[in-house]
Amino acid sequence: MQKSNQAGKNSDPVTIKPFPVEICILAVQFYPLQKTVVTIFFLFLAFITLSYLLGSCRKEQKTNGLQLLQQEVPAGFPSPAYTFHDNPLTQEGFELGRKLFYDNRLSIDGSISCASCHQQIAGFGTFEHDRSHGVFDSHTLRNASVLFNLAWNKAFHWDGEFGKLQDAVAQPINGHIEMGETFQGVIAKLERDDEYRKAFKNVFGSPFIRPEYILKALSQFTGYLVSANSKYDKVKRGEAGFTTQELNGYNIYKASCATCHPEPLFTDYSYRNIGLPVDNFLDDFGRMRITGKKEDSLKFKVPTLRNCNISSNYMHDGRFNTLQQCINHYRNGVQQSATLDPLLANGITLTNAEINDLFQFLKTLTDSTFLRDTRFQHPQ
Repeated sequence: MQKSNQAGKNSDPVTIKPFPVEICILAVQFYPLQKTVVTIFFLFLAFITLSYLLGSCRKEQKTNGLQLLQQEVPAGFPSPAYTFHDNPLTQEGFELGRKLFYDNRLSIDGSISCASCHQQIAGFGTFEHDRSHGVFDSHTLRNASVLFNLAWNKAFHWDGEFGKLQDAVAQPINGHIEMGETFQGVIAKLERDDEYRKAFKNVFGSPFIRPEYILKALSQFTGYLVSANSKYDKVKRGEAGFTTQELNGYNIYKASCATCHPEPLFTDYSYRNIGLPVDNFLDDFGRMRITGKKEDSLKFKVPTLRNCNISSNYMHDGRFNTLQQCINHYRNGVQQSATLDPLLANGITLTNAEINDLFQFLKTLTDSTFLRDTRFQHPQ
């Protein structure tokens, strides 16, 4: 009570002062400004919406006047993981990608093209060579993977570093021990070529050559490469038959190889440690390089067996020259380690006769039509 009385004794009467005239004037002036800001906001929103709609129209118009290509999905194949939904397949886009694929100007010293390491004769892998050569006589870390049936991949490269085909295409162009070039450098060279400028404008509707257009064209070419017409495929379609030895080899494959290399793609796209000793010079521990997880140490993507008879060398570093060496590894060369695939704990036991039969079956996976297909050859 004492506190209350003291407060009452010392308080002055409360007076309410009017706002200064200046504040009132400012408030009146601010009101139309507020309306202007709101108007600008809605105009900006309308602009963004209109730009999006026009952009969508342009995407649809990009294929106007172009010859659309149907993505090939062979009978018996699963649905592809990539369907070109963001990069419509056209004959013109495919041809532009083919031209780029064989062009040395994509490398900084003009010595290397995509086709230097991905040769059609080897299923678009490196023919009879361990690891790829890059610019300025450099040597890359790994063996170049084959490039067919890429639309069924969910990740790319031996360690699955890239989840999108276009990203996988970009890496070797920019890789310092592969093609060693920048997109600015590539574009500067291509823009000096009238045919390239016309082709890019025709396919993508832009007078400018952009990095994404280069990658989309290359993805159309490489993503369209499908191998599915080997003797094995003809047998499955009822157009041919296995010899006795090939049939025996097919049964051996199903018993000893099919878990990791299932039909019809002959890979499960998994990452496995198959017991290869580490090359001390390369010091390559596979998928662990990407994930940083010790349980991924020495794991590499399971390659397809399609066209394996003509796509030597073998393994991620090309250490084996022949299929015989690969089989011998599984028979008696598997190295034990913490991440070794359990299926290989005891290796794979095969007799010499069984190996010969298995070789005969693996030869039936060679797609000679694909290897000689003129659509995929160097453009004339």
